Amino acid sequence: MTGEVFTFLIGGKAGEGVKKAGSVAARLFASMGREVFEMDDYQSLIRGGHNFSVISTASRKITSHYTRANLIVAMDKRSYELHKQDLGEDGIMLYDSEIKGDLKGLGIPLRAEAKKYPNPDLRLGLGAVTVLAVAVGMDKESLKKLIQSEYPRDLDINIAYATTIYDMASPEIGGKFRLNNSDKKRVIYSGNEIIALGAAAGGLDIYYAYPMTPSSSLMHTLAAQGEKLGIIVVHPENEIAVVNMAIGSIFAGAKSMVGSSGGGFALMQEGFSLAGMLEAPLLCCLASRPGPSTGVPTYTAQGDLNFAIHQGHGEFPRIVASPGCIEEAFYLTSEMLDLVWRFQTPGILLTEKHLTESSMTLDIHINKAEHFQPLMHYGGEYKRYLDSKDGIAPLLFPPSDELIKWNSYEHDETGITTENPELIAKMQEKRNRKKISLLNHLKNKHTVNIYGERGPLIFTYGSTTMSVREALRAGDIDATVVQPIYLEPLPVWELEKYKDKELIVVEQSCAGQFALLLKEKAELNPGSVIKKYDGRPFDPVELAIEIKKAVSNG
Repeated sequence: MTGEVFTFLIGGKAGEGVKKAGSVAARLFASMGREVFEMDDYQSLIRGGHNFSVISTASRKITSHYTRANLIVAMDKRSYELHKQDLGEDGIMLYDSEIKGDLKGLGIPLRAEAKKYPNPDLRLGLGAVTVLAVAVGMDKESLKKLIQSEYPRDLDINIAYATTIYDMASPEIGGKFRLNNSDKKRVIYSGNEIIALGAAAGGLDIYYAYPMTPSSSLMHTLAAQGEKLGIIVVHPENEIAVVNMAIGSIFAGAKSMVGSSGGGFALMQEGFSLAGMLEAPLLCCLASRPGPSTGVPTYTAQGDLNFAIHQGHGEFPRIVASPGCIEEAFYLTSEMLDLVWRFQTPGILLTEKHLTESSMTLDIHINKAEHFQPLMHYGGEYKRYLDSKDGIAPLLFPPSDELIKWNSYEHDETGITTENPELIAKMQEKRNRKKISLLNHLKNKHTVNIYGERGPLIFTYGSTTMSVREALRAGDIDATVVQPIYLEPLPVWELEKYKDKELIVVEQSCAGQFALLLKEKAELNPGSVIKKYDGRPFDPVELAIEIKKAVSNG
């Protein structure tokens, strides 16, 4: 743990307000003008099990959480046993005094005091927030204002409970971790919240989804804010209905997007191919989690890379891009909407649980978001699949006096079904020209992020980029991080200069899919591949150690 970073960890059972407490802590730090990163770890259980939230904050930019904590609040025995090893040097472990055993730290009757009020489980998370407030030196009046904002239900009860916990904790830990403040109050968003805003900035009209972790909160955000954003949210009966209804909406001229995770998106694969044949500009948000099948529903992984870049059957242009941080997710979502409509082909915004459900402070400039107006047909005979030089045909939407025919079968320029070999070849070549046009367009776009100017080369992508960047800070390592934003087509024109260089790859895939992609498509030769595939994101300190080992071995 670096001295400039303060980390708060709260653990307990599902249903005891752990996640809420973590979010409140993150917003508290943000209100102090500090940079924040919050990660939530939870099992696929509504009640019981083990949940914990880790919130790391610093006065400088922070791009991932630290496992080693300065302050831990354990609300049950399991949390104490699991996280006592995560307590940093000079850190404080605070536990509920009902926990029995040979314990080290400070016991506070969080649960016993909560039982004096109705619905005691609802108070426990507030107790943890109160402990944090005491530790960072917050006075009672400021705590009261925080409770009014964050816990308004049963306000008098909440204030009374928090005051009791405050008085109990103050003599032991009051002001132990006073943090530097800034005059600037920062905003904090989760990955899915920022993707929702990026989609709105890109002109999204309608979003279809069937709930599946870790994509569900994207639907929840858009549903909650849909009226303000001018976006309709539809929850069909299954994923097959999701993708087909989205394509139907695109036929009518609506910018449409769908979201799911691996198993749900597998059901959309035929619809994805349908979009390829129809030349429908469908944007799909694929939020990865460990697989195959149900896998580990509430954890993170990058095992869907090959699944994404090879999505659908047959030959047609696919666009796959993955944001390297939550802030980039805003701009990339709007850019992907731009691209799928510009080239009339389906695309995938590939994310992982570590990005979609984590939160961080950021600065967003809405005017930088892409908002493309598609090529439209005006007058004369309409040919939906006009065999144009760049492969892109003008669009036309109902109502219209012209015949508008989209066809899943191979077709001629007007959309009429054909089995004529010459027309089949002609349409295949037309769609392939769109891929060439897409490549030429991307060559003039920012397709690769590079962080640093010297030291070893580290290749990574997606949310793992956040972990790598923080690991370099944690380990005081000088390195150059190369993060391809686009994975299909892979921007090999930007990567050619690394062909004869030693490089390290960091990814969350057991098979090393990203390293193999770099070798196959860009002819790069990774000397070392650092992999993690247990469902948990990298810890920056541990990753820094692995990077130093890879450098010394190289």
